[in-house]
Amino acid sequence: MAPPPAAAPLVLDVSRQVGVWAVEAALLLGIGTVVIFAWPRVRASFAKASQMAIAGCLLATLNTASEFGFGAVIAALPGFVAIQSAMKAITNPLINEAIAVTTLAGMTGSASGGLSLALAAMAGQFKAAAVANHIPMEVLHRVAAMACGGMDTLPHNGAIITLLAITGLTHRQSYGDIFAITCIKTTAVFVVIAVYYLTGIV
Repeated sequence: MAPPPAAAPLVLDVSRQVGVWAVEAALLLGIGTVVIFAWPRVRASFAKASQMAIAGCLLATLNTASEFGFGAVIAALPGFVAIQSAMKAITNPLINEAIAVTTLAGMTGSASGGLSLALAAMAGQFKAAAVANHIPMEVLHRVAAMACGGMDTLPHNGAIITLLAITGLTHRQSYGDIFAITCIKTTAVFVVIAVYYLTGIV
C-alpha cells in the first residue's frame, strides 16, 4: 500500500508579523523594566497581583471566545443567509459594508466577532464592489473597522460585560458613556463616507 501523499508545507510570510512582534517586544521590555527598577514592590505583591491578572485575563478571554462561538453558530443559521441576501439590495458599496458589518456585530454581540463574520462571508462581495467603483481598499478597511463598534452598545456584548466587571459599574451607571464611545463613533462612519465621496480624501 502506497504511503499517503505528504501535506504541502505551511508557508508563513514573516514580514507580515513584524508589527505583532514589535508590540510583544515592547510589552516584554516594559515588564522587564518594571521588574528591574521596582523589584521590592513587585515581590511584595506578586502573588496577589498575579491572581488578579489571571482572573481578568480569563474573563476577557472567555467572553471573547464565547462571542466568536456564538457568531459561528449564527453564521450557520438560515436567517443569516436571509440577512446577507437582504444586504445586497443596498447598492452603495460603502454604506452596504457599514450596515452589514454593524448589523452582524449586533447579531453576535461582538465588534470583533461581527467584523470577522462579515468579512469571512462577504469580503469578496465588498472587494468586488470597491474595485468596480474605484474605491481604495484603505477606505473599505476604515469604514468596516469603525462600523463594527456600533453594536458594542448592546448589554450582552463581551467587551461591555468585561468592562463593567473590571470597573465594578452597572449598565445603568455606565450606559451614557458607553453610548458616547460606541453609537456616536459609529455615526462618524457615515461622515467619513461623505467626506470621501465629496473630496476623494482617503
